[in-house]
Amino acid sequence: MAVKIVTDTLSDITGDLTEEIGVNVVPLYVRFGERIYRDRVDITSEEFYKRLVIESTLPSTTQPTPNDFFQVYEKLAEETDEILVITVSSKLSGTFQSATQAISMMEGGKVKIEVVDSGCVAMTLGLPVIATASRAKTGAGLADLVDYARGACARSHLVAYFDTLKYLAKGGRIGKAQGLLGSMLSVKPILTMREGEMAPLTRVRSKSAGMDYLFNVVNKPPELLAVEHCTTQGDADGLAERLKKTYPDVPIYRSVISPVIGTYSGPGAVAVSILEAE
Repeated sequence: MAVKIVTDTLSDITGDLTEEIGVNVVPLYVRFGERIYRDRVDITSEEFYKRLVIESTLPSTTQPTPNDFFQVYEKLAEETDEILVITVSSKLSGTFQSATQAISMMEGGKVKIEVVDSGCVAMTLGLPVIATASRAKTGAGLADLVDYARGACARSHLVAYFDTLKYLAKGGRIGKAQGLLGSMLSVKPILTMREGEMAPLTRVRSKSAGMDYLFNVVNKPPELLAVEHCTTQGDADGLAERLKKTYPDVPIYRSVISPVIGTYSGPGAVAVSILEAE
């Protein structure tokens, strides 16, 4: 039986792609006031960003419970005896811990489950999941897939343009980008992921300069690419078109940044994820 792959909604793998690659996605939670929504199940990204702009109180987020993962494990145990879970960085969320704790809830020996902390977020997590799921379809075993997933996560890199850092700061996820908070309002930060948390790369003076930076950071043909946005689809479309002309043979995945991530990125963010070739 083929190994089944599980990830969470912070991989930004959604819709038809979920079905196409055969990955099971466990939602995180986002809370507006007294109402709690499952990420992309009870609230769409579009609905979320409309509310984010007009609401006076910043939403909060919560990782899936161990029971959320347990229910997925139980379902998949009817189809396989091996499951690989690849989660968002444990430095950004408790999702990895919930996925691990859920293993003890399974009946002993019913199914073998491995959980990999990707150290990544958004499509920088999504691309290794896509690549690992593709390998799983070839019949690769669990041990091989664990090693491959860890290697793919190490080859996956995020570069993101932010209109503002206030959402990261208010949400407590600003990480190593704390030093940019005193920047002039006209300066737009470019961030990346280092050691599982957000870290500064540089600053630009305008959104157009930011899109140029995201384009130029891809300086050799990768295995896979992804371009994402929160509210500015036109900017992401333009960036994806430029990358496609330069790297016509490289698959470029498109996604809207999830509500949980959007709680911290705020509107206006655009990101490129790069899975380097082996």
